[in-house]
Amino acid sequence: MGLFSMFSKGEVGEFAKTLAANLSKRYPPSIDASSEKKISETRLTKVLEDVLTQATDFQHKQQLGLFGKAKLGNEFRWQLKELGYSDKFIEMATEALMVYVTRASTPSAAASDKK
Repeated sequence: MGLFSMFSKGEVGEFAKTLAANLSKRYPPSIDASSEKKISETRLTKVLEDVLTQATDFQHKQQLGLFGKAKLGNEFRWQLKELGYSDKFIEMATEALMVYVTRASTPSAAASDKK
C-alpha cells in the first residue's frame, strides 16, 4: 500500500462530503445566509462539535497523516462552498475541523469532552 493509495479510493473525499451533508442537515446554508438570527450560538456550537467529533473519530480510525488531514480540510471547504455557505462560515468551520483533527486527543478523550 503506497503513501497515497487511500486517496485513490476517495475515502477522505467521500467522508468530507458526508461531513458537509451532516452539517447542512442541522444548519442549512439558507440559515447561514439569512440576516435574521434563526439559530442560537449555543445551538450552532453544538452542531459543529457533533460534526467535528465525527471527523476526529474518522481521523483516529483512518490514522490520517499530514496529507490526509490536508485533503480532508480542502475537500470539506469545497463541499461547504458548493452547498452555498458564506465565506466567513466556511473559514470558521474549516479552521475548527483542522484544529479537531490535528489535536493530540484520543477518541476516549474526545468522548469524555462531550460529558
